[in-house]
Amino acid sequence: MTHDAGRIRVILALVSAGSAAAVRADIHIEQIGRYETGIYDGTAAEIPAYDAASRRVFVTNSADQTIDIIDVSDPSSPTLVTQVDVTPWGASPNGVAARGGIIAAAVQTEPKTEPGSVILMNADGTVLSAVVVGALPDMVTFTPDGTAVLSANEGEPNDDYSIDPIGTISVIDVTGGAEHVTQDDVTSLDFSAFNDAELPGVRLFGPGASVAQDIEPEYVAVTADSTTAYVTLQENNALAIVDVPGKRITGVVALGAIHHNKKRYAMDCSDRDGGIGIKKRPVRGLFLPDAIAAYTAGDGKTYAVTANEGDARDYETFAEEERIGDLLLDPEAFPDAAFLQQDSELGRLNVTTTMGDVNNDGAYEELYSFGTRSFTIWNRRGKRKFDSGSDIERITAAALPADFNSDNAENDSFDSRSDNKGPEPEALAIGEVDGRVYAFIGLERIGGILVYDITEPKDVRFIEYVNYRDFSGDAEDGTAGDLGPEGIVFVSASDSPIAAPLLIVAHEVSGSTAIFRVGSARP
Repeated sequence: MTHDAGRIRVILALVSAGSAAAVRADIHIEQIGRYETGIYDGTAAEIPAYDAASRRVFVTNSADQTIDIIDVSDPSSPTLVTQVDVTPWGASPNGVAARGGIIAAAVQTEPKTEPGSVILMNADGTVLSAVVVGALPDMVTFTPDGTAVLSANEGEPNDDYSIDPIGTISVIDVTGGAEHVTQDDVTSLDFSAFNDAELPGVRLFGPGASVAQDIEPEYVAVTADSTTAYVTLQENNALAIVDVPGKRITGVVALGAIHHNKKRYAMDCSDRDGGIGIKKRPVRGLFLPDAIAAYTAGDGKTYAVTANEGDARDYETFAEEERIGDLLLDPEAFPDAAFLQQDSELGRLNVTTTMGDVNNDGAYEELYSFGTRSFTIWNRRGKRKFDSGSDIERITAAALPADFNSDNAENDSFDSRSDNKGPEPEALAIGEVDGRVYAFIGLERIGGILVYDITEPKDVRFIEYVNYRDFSGDAEDGTAGDLGPEGIVFVSASDSPIAAPLLIVAHEVSGSTAIFRVGSARP
């Protein structure tokens, strides 16, 4: 481990058996530039996109209700070009993507239960066209061939659950040019065809909601051949599979759960245990993934990778979260319930009340927590091929033992997130460097970026963990560095302004956008 100027770089052999068993230290990432909005905890830098032709980065800034355009022709000195006001089309931007000089932005309206918009603009910020999509467009992306823009429209309910719009996925045909896109080019796909279908394992639990209303599309990844999209349905703990050319949803796949009673899935689930306690626990973890990306592995097959952040529904009239200490546990399933429900054991861990009471008698035979504190590789059918298990918590514990499972909004918050999703792997990008494929995973709470070689899903290898957060600084005063990585984009060497691969990371809490150079590992 090395420490310099607030930077932490860790290269460790993995300590969890059965996952990434050895280190292949063939690349490293190093921060070379940073742009600051000066806005703390206002979601002033959430999702980034990069346009190679203009050498500009486009970042969603909900605090200012803008898309910020940043010149990175010199990545060591990024500068603001302009801000594009999105309020003519809605309330705030949620997602942005770029391809071939065209930038697409997803804009939610107010109230969020009304249809949102996708705007298309050029690299100077001139809006060329805008179309209406579903309620709460949360993420937008181009197909690799550039023929379509896809938008995941979450369709969240309002606070009292009196309005619950359907979740949709919009496919926008842009083959006629961005300036000519009209509403006729939009096809919004919904899940009404699944209203009467059997979807075992898919979490469908919204009060009075149909399947179409309950499903909430979160994030989209498109395969290299532009034919298939994988969409995370975070709250539903599922993936939707979309036939892009056919403009139809072909399936909904339940993701299941991992069992924390196995060593490889051990976790620290108490913020009151006085230290780092990564242990086996009688709790199941729901994946509930946020970001997703698709790639072609060394075996020539297509896989999807998810960052399993976890998320719960929490509204005025419906909330699914409860601490284990406040539940009635079935005495046969948990004969040691009194011990387990202590705050220093499982008592503080947040779990869902929508699952686990198997016989509906009010006592829980099983416990399901939010997120798996891991990232996962899935095959094209949604079958799990690799999961990082407890690696993330073990790596961060070794790297930052005094700041393990810290929150992203303040320092001196050691262990404060152990009872609630831990480090929260959230942001995700995949990139190829020198013939190897790497996953870059951003940890929303403690911060920093994990690098894994995922070229071979059967031989995934941890490379390094880098964190530029300054744990001696003050978050609100802007002296704590980068906080809350929310979105990552990988820039290939061929598209980079410095002919070397880059990572661009937007941090929603610190309101900063960091630029990393991806280079060969030091000897």
